[in-house]
Amino acid sequence: MVRRTDRTHRSGGAGANGGARLRRAAAAAAALAVAAPLTLGAAADAGAAGVAGPAAVPGAVRVAADHPIVFARYTAAAPVEDLYAISPAGGAPVKLTHTPTVSDVMPSWSPDGKRVAFLRYGAGGAIDGIWTMKSTGGDLKPVPGTQGASDLAWSPDGKRIAYSKPVGTQRELYVADIDGTPATRLTHTAADEFHPTWSPDGGQLAFSRADASGLSRLMRIQLSTLAQTPVTLSGSHDWTPDWSRGNRIVFSRVDSTGFAHLYVVRPDGSGLHRITSARANDKYPSWSPDGRRLVFTRGGTDDADPEHLFLVRADGTAPTQLTKAGSHDLEADWRP
Repeated sequence: MVRRTDRTHRSGGAGANGGARLRRAAAAAAALAVAAPLTLGAAADAGAAGVAGPAAVPGAVRVAADHPIVFARYTAAAPVEDLYAISPAGGAPVKLTHTPTVSDVMPSWSPDGKRVAFLRYGAGGAIDGIWTMKSTGGDLKPVPGTQGASDLAWSPDGKRIAYSKPVGTQRELYVADIDGTPATRLTHTAADEFHPTWSPDGGQLAFSRADASGLSRLMRIQLSTLAQTPVTLSGSHDWTPDWSRGNRIVFSRVDSTGFAHLYVVRPDGSGLHRITSARANDKYPSWSPDGRRLVFTRGGTDDADPEHLFLVRADGTAPTQLTKAGSHDLEADWRP
């Protein structure tokens, strides 16, 4: 085995506290194109809440039409990650990809719910790039020019994808059409830019900017002018923002407690408030389509500590555990 690429240094603190994750060495490049067909339930396909019966495509699976949540999962026994989907009402997660020699991570729904974009890690933990797959089964497509990319986000109009990519020793933000061209570099700084998230109108991105000391703040960039504006103060530990349709940004912050908690802020930096306060690391938040709830990952101080998906109301009340296996459940994205 080789070391798992550590994405949690951007997750709101787990990287500061957590141990290295293990990743199995991946096999030949031909294996990168292999994944089981799947169906991520459109209303016409899935019917009632919960996991439906066998899909029309042989080997396919179906997930309920109630805006399912897609996420990445690995276990200590099976450290290669696959993508799963689960109804926000609960129930057993459905495994969507079956790639025993490569890892599929960081899923992002298309705005119409018909495709999922994700990262695929190839041999030795190298990032093969961004792929998309059809929700009705198969049809895997690589996004050209995205080798080494991370932190992808599908635009609200469904035409573009934003991501972070290394340039020399730094990571910068890019945006490209969904076919990978033309790729436009958005940032040119000595810092690292991570985890872009789109404004509801598609005109801006919020993202995390990390300096050499490991501190990170939230920024906004106007795509038409590339003008950048701070959202949170310097000297913070702010990671993994997600911008709601209701024009609020949720993110994970390592605060004075030493734990990562979820905070909400307006795009202009006003109205900052904390919404979780457990003695645990809360990270990777994603808004529900109506902006009333959030899904996020809780736990994970090291590989021996499972990480579960939780739901919480936008005001921080009624936290509910959604997944309960002894696994690491990460990077959830709630279908629009």
